[in-house]
Amino acid sequence: MVLLAVVSSIIAALVLMIIGTIDIILVAKSGAQLALSMEAAGEFQQAATGDIIHAVDAFLIGTVLLIFGLGIYELFICKIHAADNAEQSANVLVVHSLDQLKEKIGKVIIMVLVVTFFKKALEIKYESIQELVWLSAGIFLCAAALFILGWRQRKTDEP
Repeated sequence: MVLLAVVSSIIAALVLMIIGTIDIILVAKSGAQLALSMEAAGEFQQAATGDIIHAVDAFLIGTVLLIFGLGIYELFICKIHAADNAEQSANVLVVHSLDQLKEKIGKVIIMVLVVTFFKKALEIKYESIQELVWLSAGIFLCAAALFILGWRQRKTDEP
């Protein structure tokens, strides 16, 4: 059963990575085809920014699925020796407990939420000071979440 979850998770991650790549290719293609007049440039920039953020979101969710799939593979099926010995991976795929897997997935999910907040913040038309205050509060909370994640990481890395 776990192998089925691993394979499904990795396939889903691959699909999301392909979707993100196609989004980026389409943005580049439409940008190359566009005769950049001043009006078209502003519209293209806004549309391209949304499409690129959507692609980053797909990449991040794909990363969550990849970490999950490989993490449960390592926990329940077999140790991934290549991940243990690789210096460039920074032990992202090394999982020794279910709590460690939850923590790694949680960090990426926080990043997905930050990107989603950014995407929604770009779509909103701000018409009052109160809306800008709420936007500022949201940005502050996102920054606080990222700070706490970094602080916890530094604290666990200390000897």
